[in-house]
Amino acid sequence: MTVVARHATLAANLLSFNLESEGRLNWTKQIPNALTTLRLVLTVPICILILEKDFSIVLWIAAIAGFTDWLDGWLARRLDAMSRYGAVIDPVCDKVMLIGIFVSVWMVGLVPWWLAFIVVVRDFIIVSGALVYHWLYGRYEMDPSIWGKLSTFVQIVAVLVILGQQVYPVLPEQALQAGWLIVVIMAFISAGHYVYVWGGKAIQNKSV
Repeated sequence: MTVVARHATLAANLLSFNLESEGRLNWTKQIPNALTTLRLVLTVPICILILEKDFSIVLWIAAIAGFTDWLDGWLARRLDAMSRYGAVIDPVCDKVMLIGIFVSVWMVGLVPWWLAFIVVVRDFIIVSGALVYHWLYGRYEMDPSIWGKLSTFVQIVAVLVILGQQVYPVLPEQALQAGWLIVVIMAFISAGHYVYVWGGKAIQNKSV
């Protein structure tokens, strides 16, 4: 849990710097960034509560975190508050939160190891690819594809269903397994699309 906590602290420090460096902006335009950072901070209690199997409380916290994933983007567009900080930290928050949750639910036996493994590997491919691209060719524009957004959405829904099943066990095991399969399919599609698109851009940059 210390890794997640360090990420949360780093994000909070980055937000503080962002607020100071962009003090000329109306404070309302900082709301989306604050919500994004809140989502990352909530990762810590969510993972702790999952490991303690306090599912009734963690379900509500996870639902709030999932809602902010939509709300921060909507507010950023509505308030014309798109920023470099938000573009970078938003996908980082998603990855840290979902990796932490999937590893936690695996540790308490709610999902098979291979599901958590695929989620982690998919994000590892994307993050390491972004770092390599930035190192070789310069600034990397964080612009998630439709497949990446769909994969993240599916993972958030899967997490809420898994946690909700522990409080309200209404779904058959077959439905949960079907949900796991959708998570895996979307993870492979989004990772493959990422490698195809940014691999192509890397080849183009190399040939110039």
